[in-house]
Formats: sequence, structure tokens, C-alpha cells
Amino acid sequence: MDNDTNLLPEELTTEIRARVFETPGFIRLTQSLTRGGKTFRISLRPITIKGLAKFQAEMVDDGRTRVRNFDEAEARDGLDEILAQKGRRDLHLITVDGDLHLRVTKKGKVLTSRGKASPTPSEGVAQPEGAHDHIKKQPLTAFPAEALLKIIGIADGDGRIKPSMRGKYDQVNALLRCIEPMLPDTPPAAYTVVDYGCGKAYLTLALHQYLVHAKGFRNVSVLGIDRNPDVIASARAMAEALGVADEVTFRDCTIAAAEAPDSPSIVMSLQACDTATDDALIAAVRHKAERILCVPCCQHELHHALVGGGPMRAPLRHGILRERLADLLTDTFRAQVLRICGYRANVMEFVSGEATARKILIRAERGIRPAHGEAIAEYTELCAFWGVSPYIGRALLNEDGTPS
Repeated sequence: MDNDTNLLPEELTTEIRARVFETPGFIRLTQSLTRGGKTFRISLRPITIKGLAKFQAEMVDDGRTRVRNFDEAEARDGLDEILAQKGRRDLHLITVDGDLHLRVTKKGKVLTSRGKASPTPSEGVAQPEGAHDHIKKQPLTAFPAEALLKIIGIADGDGRIKPSMRGKYDQVNALLRCIEPMLPDTPPAAYTVVDYGCGKAYLTLALHQYLVHAKGFRNVSVLGIDRNPDVIASARAMAEALGVADEVTFRDCTIAAAEAPDSPSIVMSLQACDTATDDALIAAVRHKAERILCVPCCQHELHHALVGGGPMRAPLRHGILRERLADLLTDTFRAQVLRICGYRANVMEFVSGEATARKILIRAERGIRPAHGEAIAEYTELCAFWGVSPYIGRALLNEDGTPS
């Protein structure tokens, strides 16, 4: 029977409110209950956003996670709602002074136990299993990322990195480290990100959270583009659960139909297949992106088009050598076209956390003189030597090699 015997004693609610809001050292409060065969769990913890003290509520309802951030007044109201819940439930309060664990039985009996503070990850973020061999600071440990990692499926319900997702966790950290040197030293008035071929949006959402919570950027707008309607639907649901759907939006369309904003702060394209990488670079140049980060994937255009003669006949005779040579030349043409179009392009090695294979990463920044004669000459001579006309060049350059 649902009656006042299900309520917590006043002395306990008073103690909990004081330890959450009045006494330094609050770490987390979690309450779990099961009704109708479904589990509902809500937790509250302190966080810092843009230098301001806030509280983050994480609600898990039948396996679905949602997150909201509150100021203190809103958090007080939320805590009162938590404490006013009735029925069988468990409440766990963790502070630096020790734990308080309450269990309310079906008949309304309150069982209380106290103990030392439970060990928690430093900085309030999820740590991968076996974290002792990952001591160095990672971008995803620079802000409270636990809710993000749970929602995108990298961490489990307890905040631990899933063994099957360790590679993805490392990959996202590696990509954030690649982006770090491209960021302005001071937070700009607004920052716009376009992610072409965003896929499951791991990096799309992680970058938004990193910019806002670790770097203190304001007015961050992120657009993810992908042709797969299922992954876009999933990405939208994750943004909604994370409480950032107004700032991180997704479109189910081709790159050409994306209608991306002009002059975005950064354009990303990570392992978009075949000419999709070129389409992303073409869109970035045409929209005058300030910076570009690209991890190319396969590109088959040059594999059968190479006609180099003389000593080049030897490597072209072997399929695997022809394929690798074509891949390297494709990325060479991409970097050279970016240079002609006014971008300072750097090609470097990138090791994905999901595999040991080394990948090419192209990082470019707008700001050099376009149509530089030397860059055009190098490009046209390279095309003539191999007897090819690359896709990206046909889209962005005139016949004489100047930007179109």
C-alpha cells in the first residue's frame, strides 16, 4: 500500500540536503527503483561548465539515458523530487566524508548503512578498464565525460569503458588531440563545426562536449551529415539524451545537398569512402572553411588510371603496389589542390585506436595566397607524368590549374 510510511524520515532528508548543498565534498547521489518490471535510475553530481558551478542529472529509464544540467536552485528542486519518491528503492550518497546507503523495502522500512567514501575516478570521468597502463591525460579526461561516454555507448552503466569499445575510446582521444592544435588560443564568440560522413557521431558529440566543457567555448554549433538514415536517427537520439539537440544537429543527405553554413570554423571528414572524402574537401573549400581535418579512406579512381611509363612500369605491374601507390598519389593530389586553393596543408600519420594500420591524416588551415605559381606547376606536372585528371582537381580547378 502506497502511504506515508514509504517516505524517508525527515532527519535523513535534512542530512542529505545538507551534505549535497551545504557541506563541501559532495560527489554523487544515485537513486534506483523498479516499477512494472522497468528500472529507473537518477543520479545527481556537481560539475563545472565554463567556470560556473552546476549540477548534472543523469536519468536512465529502462536502459535509455538522458542528461540535464541545472543551477543550484533547480538542483534543489530536483533533489526534493528524488527524496519524495515512494515505494521500494535504493539511494546511495557519496561524499568525501563517507557514504550513506539507504534501502526502502516494499513495506516502507528504511535500512541504513554508512561507510567510507567509495573510490571514484579522478575528475569525475569514466576510466577504461586497466587504466593503470593509460596514465597519461587524455582529452576525454579533461572534463566530466561520463554521461557522454554512456550515451554514445563507449562506457557501461557504471561508467567503465567497455572492453569492446576501448579502440573507439582511444581513437576519439587521438582525433581530439589532432584537433587541439587547430583550436584558437582563446574561446571565440562562436564556433561552427561541420562533420561530413559523421557515421555514429562518436567524434561529433565528443568534440562538442570537449569544446564546451574542456575549452570553455560558447555558442558552439555542430552539424553532422550522413547518407544513412538509421545512424542519423541514432545520432539525433543521442544528442537529445545528452541535452544538446539544439546545438548539435544532424541531416540525412548527401554532402552536396547538405546546405552547410559558410565559413565554418572547422570541417571534418573521417574515413569517408571513395570520392566522398573528395566531396567533403570540395565542400569545405567552397564554403571557405577556416580549418579542415580529414582522414581519407579508400579512393579507387586512380587505381586503374595510372599510366606512368619508364621505371614506373615495375611497381604498376603488381596489384598491391599499384593500389598503395594510387592511394598515396590520391592524397598527394588532395593536399596539393588544397594548397592551390589557399590552404596550408600538412599530411601526417595517424594511428587509429581500432587497428594497428597507420592512416594518412590531412590537416589544413586557410590563409595562404591561392593560385601560387609553384603549387600549380607541381600539380600540373604530376598530373601529366601519371596521365591522370583527379576528381578533386576537376571540381576545384580550371584547366590551367588555377582555382575555379
